[in-house]
Amino acid sequence: MNGRISRITGRIAVAALAAAATLSLGCVPAGADPTAAPVAPGVSVPDFKTEDGSYIKSVAALDSRHVVFTVYSAAMNQTFPVDVQRPADTSEPAPTLYLLNGAGGGVDAATWQLRTDALDFLSDKNANVVQIIGGAFSWYTDWMQADKSLGVNKWSTYLGKELPPLMDAALGSTGNNAIAGISMAGLPVLNSVIFNPGLFKSAAVYSGFFQTTTPLAREAIKMVTELYGGGKVENMWGPEGGPMWAANDPTLNAEKLRGTNLFISTGNGIPGAFDMPGARGRMEKPEDTAKTVALGSLIEANCELSTVILQKRLESMRIPATFEFRSSGTHIWGYWQDDLKASWPVLAQGLFPPA
Repeated sequence: MNGRISRITGRIAVAALAAAATLSLGCVPAGADPTAAPVAPGVSVPDFKTEDGSYIKSVAALDSRHVVFTVYSAAMNQTFPVDVQRPADTSEPAPTLYLLNGAGGGVDAATWQLRTDALDFLSDKNANVVQIIGGAFSWYTDWMQADKSLGVNKWSTYLGKELPPLMDAALGSTGNNAIAGISMAGLPVLNSVIFNPGLFKSAAVYSGFFQTTTPLAREAIKMVTELYGGGKVENMWGPEGGPMWAANDPTLNAEKLRGTNLFISTGNGIPGAFDMPGARGRMEKPEDTAKTVALGSLIEANCELSTVILQKRLESMRIPATFEFRSSGTHIWGYWQDDLKASWPVLAQGLFPPA
């Protein structure tokens, strides 16, 4: 295992040199006001509030399968849209898959809906698919204090305490939940399991980060929050190395993952099938692909290293998990589309447990 980590570290160093001049991130605002559309059949705005006072303000039907809820989060004193794909058959209760996007929080062009065929793939799986919208650059965690650039963030509370009971009430779900996400969502996907025992029966992460206390992990966290988001990590978890950093490290707290169906995948930073100009899932202009791939190579090599560390930890604790290490691939949607499909059997174990 140490030799493997050394090889990965070597690839990270090479990728870092190639990516040094490529740090850029484009965000395209998206989302129309959903509050005026008619209510879809089988969906309601329940007369229900969570313990902290969160509630569903309204719901709008986009088409026969898709609705957008406007949810008030008491923890953040703010409303957020929540995109839901309903199962084809709504005559009986269905389970719920919570699907998280990456650093852009689902408010840019980098989303499951725009960059993959995920919703088409899931359309016949008899599950509600709930896409979280908001939380850009926040790591979907509870921040210790408000941030000048990123505002108030209490996403752990939202994901684990506020939103699920509201969705259960509005959708009439079975109460069986799974959660999945990419990249920045790696930490909060596993922490949502850790912080809310029994809530999510399956979890999948594609190209994620799973440590907060190693030097490399801290740099990755700072890059997302500070370089891209303009926020300050001290507002998130306090001084680096403080107790809140350790409390949010799923590798350190892995014992609480026991009993959950886990799927973890990653590439290795070596360019592959979807790292050519115009390939599936690519977002940049063709002339920018080379530099974007260089940055994606660096990020994905770090994801592979983080995944190996998590795998070693789970194996030492005899906690079962499915790991998929792809033989190539950088940090891009083309691979995550395939990873989601590969993870479905694991997600389904939690969504449709034996009677």
